Amino acid sequence: MKKARKYYLDPPKVFVAGFAVIILVGTALLMLPIATNDGKGLSFLDALFTATSATCVTGLVVVDTGTAFTLFGQLVILALIQVGGLGFMTFATLFAFLLGKRISLKERLLLQEAMNNLTIEGIVRLVKRVLIFTVVIELIGGLLLAVRFSFDMPLLKAFYFGMFHAVSNFNNAGFDLMGNFRSLTGYVEDPVVTLVICALITLGGIGFIVMNEVYEYRQTRRFSLHTKVAVATSGILLASSILLIFLLEFHNPNTLEPLSPLGKFLATLYQAVTPRTAGSNTLNISDLTQPTLFLIIFLMFVGASPGSTGGGIKTTTFAILLGAVWSQIRGKEDVVFFKKRIMYDTIYKSLTVTISGLFIVIFVTMLLTITEQGKDFLMILFEATSAFGTVGLSMGLTPELSPFGKVIIMCTMFAGRVGPLTIAYAVTLHRKPDPFRYPKGKIMIG
Repeated sequence: MKKARKYYLDPPKVFVAGFAVIILVGTALLMLPIATNDGKGLSFLDALFTATSATCVTGLVVVDTGTAFTLFGQLVILALIQVGGLGFMTFATLFAFLLGKRISLKERLLLQEAMNNLTIEGIVRLVKRVLIFTVVIELIGGLLLAVRFSFDMPLLKAFYFGMFHAVSNFNNAGFDLMGNFRSLTGYVEDPVVTLVICALITLGGIGFIVMNEVYEYRQTRRFSLHTKVAVATSGILLASSILLIFLLEFHNPNTLEPLSPLGKFLATLYQAVTPRTAGSNTLNISDLTQPTLFLIIFLMFVGASPGSTGGGIKTTTFAILLGAVWSQIRGKEDVVFFKKRIMYDTIYKSLTVTISGLFIVIFVTMLLTITEQGKDFLMILFEATSAFGTVGLSMGLTPELSPFGKVIIMCTMFAGRVGPLTIAYAVTLHRKPDPFRYPKGKIMIG
C-alpha cells in the first residue's frame, strides 16, 4: 500500500496527470452546445485539440476563437489558458490559502516541480508573489489595451477584449478574438497594442523567479546566476532577432516595405518577440521570407526562460550548450558564466533536453509529412516546432490538419508544455543511481 501511494504522489506523475485532467475537463465543456455559436458544440477531436492548445498555452487553433465560440466558450478557453500558464498546483495552492490550509511537504515538492524551482525553500512565498504578479500585470495590460480598443468598439466589449488578450499574451498563449484567423494584423502599426503586448509576452516569458528577484533587489542587492544568464540570453536573442528580421524583411512587399518607418520598427519588434512562445502576430506569417521563417523556427525551439509561462528548451539551456561549445573550442575544462562554474550534471541535463526536443521535432515533422501529404515541408517543420515550443504561430496548416495530424500536434503540444524530461520521469517506475561504475572507454569524436 505504501509503495502504491508513493508511486501516485511522485511529483512528475502528478504534474503530467494534472494537466491531462484539466484538458479533459476543458474538452467536455467545449463540447457543450452553449460553447459554440452554431449551438452544436465542437466535435470531440476539435474540442480536445482546442483544450490542449489552451491548457498548454500554445495558441494553435482548428476553429476561429473569435467567431466560432460564444462568450461561455471563450471564457472556458481563457480559464484553461490561465490555469495552464500558471500551473494547476498554483491554483490549488491559492484555494488552500483561501481555506486556511497548511501546505504540506509533498505539496511543496509538487510546487517545486510545477515552478521548475531548484529547491523547496521559500516556494510558498514565491507562489504567493506569482499570483500577485499575475493579477497586477494582467490587470494593467488589460486596462491599457481596453483603452486602445475602446476607440474601435463599445466600451464593455473593449474591456473584455483587453483583458482576454492581456491574459492570453502574458501566459504566452496567442489566442485572440479578432476573428477570421487574422490575429492582430489590423494593429501592425499601432504603438499601444504592439508595445503593451510585447511587454506582456516578455514578462510572461522571462520567468517568475527572475521577476521575484527583481522585486527583492532593493533588499538583497544581488541577482542569482540563473537570473543573470536568463536575462542576458533573452536580451541577446531579442536584439539579434530584431536586427535580422528587419534586414531580411525590409524589402519584402508583403510585410515591411509598405509600412511607415515607425510601422517597420513596431512590426519587426513584434515578430521578434512573439516566437518566444507567444503565438500572436501582426504580420501574416506565410508572407515572411524563408530565411525569416527559419529564424523564427530557431527562436521557437529555444523558447522562453525556465519557470515562466512559455515553452521551448529554454534560454538557459541554450546558453549552457553554447558555453560548453565555447569552452571546448578554447580548450577549457569548465563552463563559466559570470565567474561561476556550471556543474556537469546541469550540462548533461541541458544536452538531454535539447536532444530530446530535437528528436521530437524531427519525429513529428516526419510523421506530418506522411499524414499531410502535398503540404510544403517548411510549413510542416514550422508547425511541428511551434507545437513543441508551445508557440502557436502557424503558416496556415493548423485548420487544414487531418484527424491523425491533429492528434500528433496535440501530443506535441502536451510534451512541449509538460517537458520531455518530466514525461520520461513520470513513466519511469524507479529512478535510482547505478550501484557500480563501469571502466572508462574512449571513442573518437569529430
